[in-house]
Amino acid sequence: MADAFVEVISHETLQRRVSEIGAQITRDYPDGDLVVVGILKGCLFFFKDLLDHLPLLCESDFLSLTRFGHEGRVSVALDVSIPLEGRDVLIVLEIVDTGLTLTTIQRLIEAHGARSVATVALLDKAPRRIVDVPVEYRGFEVGDEYLLGYGLDWNGYYRNLSSIWAVMDLPYLAENPRAFDALAFASDASGG
Repeated sequence: MADAFVEVISHETLQRRVSEIGAQITRDYPDGDLVVVGILKGCLFFFKDLLDHLPLLCESDFLSLTRFGHEGRVSVALDVSIPLEGRDVLIVLEIVDTGLTLTTIQRLIEAHGARSVATVALLDKAPRRIVDVPVEYRGFEVGDEYLLGYGLDWNGYYRNLSSIWAVMDLPYLAENPRAFDALAFASDASGG
């Protein structure tokens, strides 16, 4: 059922936009000395590509949160190891949805004593926002579809695709967990 999956952002389009975001950040931080903090696991591909487009003196680190319980409580699974006191920090996420998790991350970074905190999100589901949270750099505004690829996963799978796909029929994928393989990996093998 190929119409259950639609490529929404090609590899080439992703790379072009990441380059543009990198140029904008470079202009905004001409003195460098930036700490770039990736939020695991979904940011990995975007994080790496973004760093390739930041010709700045910067350090990089990671932060990972764990959500648990029906209330969705968040705890820190992996905290940053670089001192952030008095530093400019750039948070890198693959997607911002309700804004609740990002609010928690920003508060955590601020509690580390950062001088400034800015956020770059590859994807923004702005219509779903519950909390008004600043996102200084955005790649693409997207709809409410479930997305896969370029770091985004379904049950841990499909992060390794070089483009982003929308799942138009999530129950179909849940019932047929390997249904996307042929389409996704055939497209990925061709470079996007």
